[in-house]
Amino acid sequence: MAGLLRLSRWIDALNARIGKAMSWFILAAVIVSSVNASVRFAISKSSNSWLELQWYLFGAVVLLGSAYTLQQNEHIRIDIISSRLSANARNWIDIFGHIFFLAPLCIVMIWLGAPFFWRSITSGEISASAGGLIMWPAKMLVPLGFILLMLQGVSEFIKRVAVMKGLIADPHAGPGAHGATG
Repeated sequence: MAGLLRLSRWIDALNARIGKAMSWFILAAVIVSSVNASVRFAISKSSNSWLELQWYLFGAVVLLGSAYTLQQNEHIRIDIISSRLSANARNWIDIFGHIFFLAPLCIVMIWLGAPFFWRSITSGEISASAGGLIMWPAKMLVPLGFILLMLQGVSEFIKRVAVMKGLIADPHAGPGAHGATG
């Protein structure tokens, strides 16, 4: 289990770095959006490439940041029900959810997303919009985002098992936290 916990820490560190980098992508999207709107208002000119860049940045934040969201325990759950369950029951629900929902979704999205991206890069696909951008960077975000999410799911699975075995403290325990003892 020690080797699996090392793997979990490595995955957590990777996704934390990527997740924190996404805050800069949000700033970049805001700047691009503001400049594009200001130029459009001031001189009645606009560019599809700037609009598409905003979409690319937003897509990167959502797809590459989802693993960090899972790691930080900020994903959606029904807290009104979850808060009434014991920590052990919540751990089992997380394990079940990672195995039967998260992993299959990630596998399907990687399976479908990789050829989607590959066809775009090999064909040299560009946006149909005048002045649009190349498409493969945006399409690459789909398999990459789900690979990172799958890895984080593995890390969370490892941590849930380790918590249940008493090998580590619950990383999500605390006042009002999903993992709080109850």
